[in-house]
Amino acid sequence: MSVLLEFAMFPTDKGESVSVYVSRILKVIEEEGQPYTLTAMGTIIEVEKLEDALKIVKKAYRELERDCNRVYSTIKLDIRKGKRGRLRQKIDSVERKLGKKLSSKLLLTRDIENA
Repeated sequence: MSVLLEFAMFPTDKGESVSVYVSRILKVIEEEGQPYTLTAMGTIIEVEKLEDALKIVKKAYRELERDCNRVYSTIKLDIRKGKRGRLRQKIDSVERKLGKKLSSKLLLTRDIENA
């Protein structure tokens, strides 16, 4: 099974610039050791089970909870049986159909299979 989790989480009581808090969440994600992609609007992570995705969201919240009074989050899930490696496969599929590499650049990707 493959679960793609796309989420954004940040405090709403810490001013306009919250990259310090987002960085703390990225550290939590790094510690989980799952493939992920950071975008300007959130983070996409691939895990094997729904429980793993929800565990990451909970850990991220716990990281902010200790010193943030209000936390905003958006969460999207794409759950598919019998597939793996979809984090990169979805992009590859679109590029094949276009017949070219996309010009957009990923800010950060950790892919354990290729490490």
